[in-house]
Amino acid sequence: MQLRKLSNGLKAAYRGRDVAHRVQRFNGWSDRISGPNADGAGYNHSETVREYYDLCGEFMVFSWGESLHFAPLSPQESLEESKIRHQRLMMAKLELRQGMTVIDVGCGIGGPMRRVVREAGVRVVGVNNNEMQLDKAKALNAEAGLDHMVDYLACSFMDMGAIADDTFDRGYAIESTCHAPDKAGAFAEIYRVLKPGSLFWGQEMCMTEKFDTDDSRHQAIKRDLMQGIVLKDIATTAEVNRTLEAVGFQVVEGADLGVASDDGTTPWYQPMETRGRTVVNAFYRTPLGRKAFIGASRLAGTLGLFPKGSAEVVRLLNETANAYVAGGKAGIFTPLYCFLVRKPSTGR
Repeated sequence: MQLRKLSNGLKAAYRGRDVAHRVQRFNGWSDRISGPNADGAGYNHSETVREYYDLCGEFMVFSWGESLHFAPLSPQESLEESKIRHQRLMMAKLELRQGMTVIDVGCGIGGPMRRVVREAGVRVVGVNNNEMQLDKAKALNAEAGLDHMVDYLACSFMDMGAIADDTFDRGYAIESTCHAPDKAGAFAEIYRVLKPGSLFWGQEMCMTEKFDTDDSRHQAIKRDLMQGIVLKDIATTAEVNRTLEAVGFQVVEGADLGVASDDGTTPWYQPMETRGRTVVNAFYRTPLGRKAFIGASRLAGTLGLFPKGSAEVVRLLNETANAYVAGGKAGIFTPLYCFLVRKPSTGR
């Protein structure tokens, strides 16, 4: 049933286009912006990010679920349970109250959005420049009976000109602003659309204080992460805070929630190494499962069950997973730098 759903989703997403050629072009994105033959003047990073999710989105949902984000893990929980706990932490930090209007910046297919609407009773506006993801969010919200509580805006969060200043009571961005071509510009635009006094919660992918710019292995891992996750750069946690403050936000708190401790916390990258407590599709996240799925996807392409070239997308995701694990094990990368900031009640 799930494989049939994946097959249908891939065929709709790829629309008969040459998948292998699209992957090949995607893999060259970093050279187009910074290589010796770079054409950076005509390069649009938002377009590259959109292509990444067009290519990988169906496989990501298949193996990771509707909430496409990392979460602090516990050995007593499945990945899905940990993501729910993490979303509820965000909701508590934002002090959501029924009747508020909230912006979901880079909403993906709306996994966290549906929990926010269902449990907090707030109205949400989902912003996303990927119309395929927005269409899927709309369908899933309607299926959940929540579509009357959600509005959608198809645009880049770098330019939300359709939204007036001082519109939202609260906001959040979960692993989305890390894709921004200009982090200061993204934070400034979010600042603009929030009401004075509003809280904003974000989850960023960052290099940690253990990252050594003089360590060639560290630099290689960072390059692999940037390539595979479509990040023009990866800021440190301190740089994120400075950028937030530079656009006017007051930083209430910020912490790397991915740090494993002696109290039994599970490393954030564990689902990409072992199955853990999760049963559904967890095998496909493991190294052996990913390799097996590359071969299975190639066979499915030959048989017409998947679009031809789908195996190259799985290969791309496998390489990205390897980079995640390498960065996590080295302690130099986290996808779980979480911050809470406030737009001042007065001032600029």
